[in-house]
Amino acid sequence: MKRFENKVVFITGGASGIGKAAAIAAAAEGANVVIGDLPGSHHEEVLEEIKAAGNGQVIFVPLNVADALSIASAIAATVEHFGRLDVAFNNAGIGADGKNMAEEGDDVYRRVISINLDGVFLGMKRQIEQFLKQGGGVIVNTASAMGLVAMEGNSPYVASKHGIIGLTKAAALEYGKHNIRVNAICPGYVDTPILGTLSEEVRNGIIAQHPIGRLGKVEEIAKAFLFLASDDASFITGTTLAVDGGYTAI
Repeated sequence: MKRFENKVVFITGGASGIGKAAAIAAAAEGANVVIGDLPGSHHEEVLEEIKAAGNGQVIFVPLNVADALSIASAIAATVEHFGRLDVAFNNAGIGADGKNMAEEGDDVYRRVISINLDGVFLGMKRQIEQFLKQGGGVIVNTASAMGLVAMEGNSPYVASKHGIIGLTKAAALEYGKHNIRVNAICPGYVDTPILGTLSEEVRNGIIAQHPIGRLGKVEEIAKAFLFLASDDASFITGTTLAVDGGYTAI
């Protein structure tokens, strides 16, 4: 029996990066997958990749995580289509612009917080409402190594990711008695096309900050998600799992 056979897995930011890798991995484990992403995302090819990985159903729902009505609509569409929701992966997020705090624009701060932190809060709220109706469920949130430490020129992002860890712990405490588990993943630097735009010197400098000697892979973060979302982690809630190649150990 595959770990997610007949389960419904909802993933925000599912059209690319870690979200896409998690969707493919969940499908391979038997899940029915819902990917939520911005309406303009190129999700058609992604849906085909996810479908090819498993034998469950895969659907796309348009989603702006910073909009409470959009999140409510996405969860409602998921339940209408599949009849339930078993696992939610709140993964969507954005970065900041590299400025120190005194130079940072108020609008940048509000945008990063609205997507990274408010988006997780609003998603968890609707997901928990559904879990309470059906007797339980699992939530995994994507925080970051920057939720455990700080770095210069990234205060909105650092604040948002620290906040996600706080929300994770609070929800785990409040809803554990309702058979709802809530955990967070803290990825280090992951090898994505965004890092491919950096100079070799900068890239090597980032790699040097990871004792394991390389960047992470999206598939490695997806495996951590699968573990926390599965019954293999049935006695784990309110925890933060660093998947960072030792970045936060330095």
